[in-house]
Amino acid sequence: MSVTLQVNYKEVFAIETVEKIEQLVEDNYDLDDILEFVDANSEADLVVYYEQYCTVGENIGYDVVDAFVKYHGDMGYVENVEDAFRGVYYDEETFAEEYYNEIYGEVPAFLVVDWEATWKQSLTYDFDFIDGYVFSSNF
Repeated sequence: MSVTLQVNYKEVFAIETVEKIEQLVEDNYDLDDILEFVDANSEADLVVYYEQYCTVGENIGYDVVDAFVKYHGDMGYVENVEDAFRGVYYDEETFAEEYYNEIYGEVPAFLVVDWEATWKQSLTYDFDFIDGYVFSSNF
């Protein structure tokens, strides 16, 4: 259900949701953003997770939070995003190279490393690559 009119949300949502919206607006959250969140998620998610969603979104980016939550399929995962987030990478191979260089130091130039195979063999069990974002899967 899409809530397109700000004036009718009080007639559409449950009392608990309306009270939460009013509290959020009083705390200077934007009504349009709140209603958009409900459209994309649910009233229950708004009541339980919206403030944390906004805090984490402001800290690391809403695109990052949305990718993580969508991947896991539940807004409840919003509490794990900051701990799991490892950065933005062009591809898995770039992450693998940076990850191992950080741990072991620079690989000598005379060695040829297949970073794609390294990602697939060693890192796919511990990390998720989602829309250019890397997250630890052990949070």
